[in-house]
This record gives sequence, structure tokens and C-alpha cells, in this order.
Amino acid sequence: MIDRYLTPEMKTLWSEANRYRAWLKVELSAMQAQAANGEVPQSAYEALVRKAEQDPLDEAFAQKVAEIEAVTRHDIVAFTRALTDRYGEEARFIHHGLTSTDVVDTAQNLLLDEAMSIIIADTEKMRDVCRRQAAEYKHTPTVGRTHGIHAEPMTFGLKFLNWMAALDRDLERLQAARKRVQVVMLSGSVGTFAHVSPQIEEAVAKAWGWQAAPVTNQTLARDRHAELMMALAILGTTIEKIALEIRHLQRSEVREAMEPFGKGQTGSSSMPHKKNPILTENVTGLSRLLRGNAMTALENVALWHERDISHSSAERVILPDSTAAASYALRRLTGVLDNLVVFPERMLKNLGDLGGLVFSQRVLHALIDEKGMLREDAYGIVQRNALRSWETGEGLRDLLAQDPESPLSAEELDAAFDLQWYLRHVDDIYARFGL
Repeated sequence: MIDRYLTPEMKTLWSEANRYRAWLKVELSAMQAQAANGEVPQSAYEALVRKAEQDPLDEAFAQKVAEIEAVTRHDIVAFTRALTDRYGEEARFIHHGLTSTDVVDTAQNLLLDEAMSIIIADTEKMRDVCRRQAAEYKHTPTVGRTHGIHAEPMTFGLKFLNWMAALDRDLERLQAARKRVQVVMLSGSVGTFAHVSPQIEEAVAKAWGWQAAPVTNQTLARDRHAELMMALAILGTTIEKIALEIRHLQRSEVREAMEPFGKGQTGSSSMPHKKNPILTENVTGLSRLLRGNAMTALENVALWHERDISHSSAERVILPDSTAAASYALRRLTGVLDNLVVFPERMLKNLGDLGGLVFSQRVLHALIDEKGMLREDAYGIVQRNALRSWETGEGLRDLLAQDPESPLSAEELDAAFDLQWYLRHVDDIYARFGL
């Protein structure tokens, strides 16, 4: 992920130095349990904790690991050797009975847990903005569109309410996916605990408030990671759904809402009049990245026998990139929604632009329910006049008033073309959300 798409928190989280700090946390947690079990000296553990607090792993340590790994071609071996160089002979008790993946997978879960914490907080902020805007525009009339064509009246606030509800579902998936990776694996080379007892794994899990993986081979099962990545991909579809609607609303022919446009901002190098929806276009592209990476995570689930490393190289890219992209996209789109420029007058104008065609279903029902017409006959009257309205631009109400086959009185037509009748249940919908 390029720097411009890295929020400060994600940049720190996925740095090499922080990855090694996570590795060290796993190693020291295992060592603490082993010391309590009499398997390694308590004094060595305590000395390493002091040294780690006084001299935390930093970018210089990361560079040292890289230099060693250039020779060993093994990251954990390079890491443990660099620890010995930095902290002295007590570090020889590090990695006692563990295999590399015990450390790498469990530490990666630590990083994913923290990343999901950031993303969940970002999602909650966007959900809260949608809730506020839903209340703000609760009774602002606008035209609903199906297939991109005017359908029937609704309110602008209902768009935000729909987005809020989608984000609530996203939060449920994100929280479940986060829980799925809150597991510790310290089971040895093929998951048999041959050189480290199950009690060590259970002690570390208990200390962290996590679960011990009930059974593993040399790796944590990658369906856990795939679930997390799918939750991010679905979150991306919500982001794109919102962004796409704003892009449509900003089109010159619609102009019902638009992204904020800052003082001094330019929309085009050649056309000074342009105000382009660049922010929502940007997050639309990032949403595609989330979906693509989810496919890679699904392919990472199947590995040879007890382990291969075909998943590893991909995860070094897709896990930081997807979590960083999700956080960035959420924050960017939250800013757009929070500062959205809304044009209620334009909404009313668009609502009336088709000469009342959006009220056709109400007329249809009036003919059926109040005049006792067969549905086919009533439909024929309304459709005939609606198509003429499309062709001539004449108002549907006027055409119906002039149609000798239409039995509706002027008062009945007024009732059928009443905007507020269409919006009478909006309060009931909002009440479902406590609004």
C-alpha cells in the first residue's frame, strides 16, 4: 500500500519494527508461561522483559534482522539471532519448543486484531454520521429511482438510513471476523505439542483473553483469515454503494448532492468549470482492491499437507493492504458524508420534472380500489396517458382529467397526486432505528 493510503495508525501498525515487537510479545508470553511451569529460568524471563522495556525494538533492530536474513534466508532465525545480539545470553531461552509459524501466525493475529479495532472504530464513525444525516433529511422529499429511472417519491434521509443499516451489518461481520482471529497457536512443528505442552498455549491465551486454537497443524487454518478478508470485502461493497450513489447525485443532469469542494480546489487542468466527484471515485477503486484481495485469501485456505508457504507471500501484501485501504476509504468517505452539499430545491424540481408520472401507481390503485375497475383496464388508462406524457411533456394529471375513460374527479386526482401520502410511513421506518 503506497504511503498516501496509509493512515498514521496503519502505517505504524504494519511497520517492520512493530511486526517484530508483536513477535517478541508472543515469545515473551510463551516464555512467561514456561517459566511459571519451571521449563525456563524465571530470572531469564524477567531480565528479558526489563531489557525489552528499556530498549524496545525499533527500526534499527528491523534493519539488523534484514541484514541477518539476507544470509540465513529465514526470518525467525534472523529475528532470534538479532535478539541475542541486542539483549544478551538470556535470549537463548526465546523460542523454546516453538516453531516459526507459532510465532508468526499468533503475532499476525495480534496485528490483525489491532487493525480490526481501528477499522471497527472507523466504521462506527461513518455509521454515526449516516445516522445524523438520516435525522437531518428525514422529511426532505426526493425522487426514488429504480433502473436509474424516476420511480416514486421518497425522502433523502432514507438513503442515509439504508446506509446506516448496512454499516450496522458490516459491524457485526467485522466484530465476528475479529473474534475469529483472536486465537493463540503454540503447538509446535506439526501441531502435536511435541516440544511444548498444551498448557503453555492455554496459559498465553488466558493471559490475553483469547482462545487457544483447538487443533492445528503447523499453521492456523486460513479460513479464519478468509472470513476476515470477506468481511472487509463486503464492507467495501457498502463503501462503493454509498460512493456510487453520491457520484450519480453529483452528475450535472441530477445535481441533488455533491462532494465538498474546497477553496482553491480545481476540478480539471483544462476545464475551469469542473467539480468532479474524485473522493468517491477514489474509494470506489479501493473497494475493488478489497474484493480482489478477498479472492486471494480464499485461495490461501488450501495448503499442502501440514503446511506450505504459498499463502505467506500473498498475506504479506493483502493483509496490510486491505486493512489499510479499508481504514483510508472509511475515513475519506466519512468526510464526504459529513460535509455533503445537499440541494433540497433541486430534489423537488427533479421530482416534478416528469409531470407527475411518479404518482402513476397511486392513480392505478384509485381506479381499482375506489372505482372498481379491473386491474388490466385501469392499467391501460394510466399507461396510455403516462406514455403520452412522456412523449409530449404534458402533465399526467391534466391528461387524466381530460381522458373520457377516466372516472376520477378533480378531488380524487388531487388525492392521487399528493406527495405527502407517499411519505406517510417514513416515521414508522425511522422508529425501527430509534429515530
